[in-house]
Amino acid sequence: MARIAGVNIPDNKHAVISLTYVFGVGRTTAKQLCAATGIAETIKIADLSEAQLDELRNEVGQLTVEGDLRREKQMNIKRLMDLGCFRGIRHRRGLPVRGQRTKT
Repeated sequence: MARIAGVNIPDNKHAVISLTYVFGVGRTTAKQLCAATGIAETIKIADLSEAQLDELRNEVGQLTVEGDLRREKQMNIKRLMDLGCFRGIRHRRGLPVRGQRTKT
């Protein structure tokens, strides 16, 4: 298994699908990463050379992913709660934030 951004990436899957195992990398971002590095989307991770993996690691390293993204997300929610705005109060009380019904 290859390791990118501290995550074990499955070898037996296509590059686009494997990259989505990294928190913060979805299908669109994975396709952009493959295009930027010149890797075919359908190639399996096991078939990539070490140089191509290093290139992928560098591209992913420029993004906000995994722990940094999780921390940033938590800090945004904490900021809302500290402000005491409507969304912050909903987060604090554990209620739906985006207008969903709370009855049925």
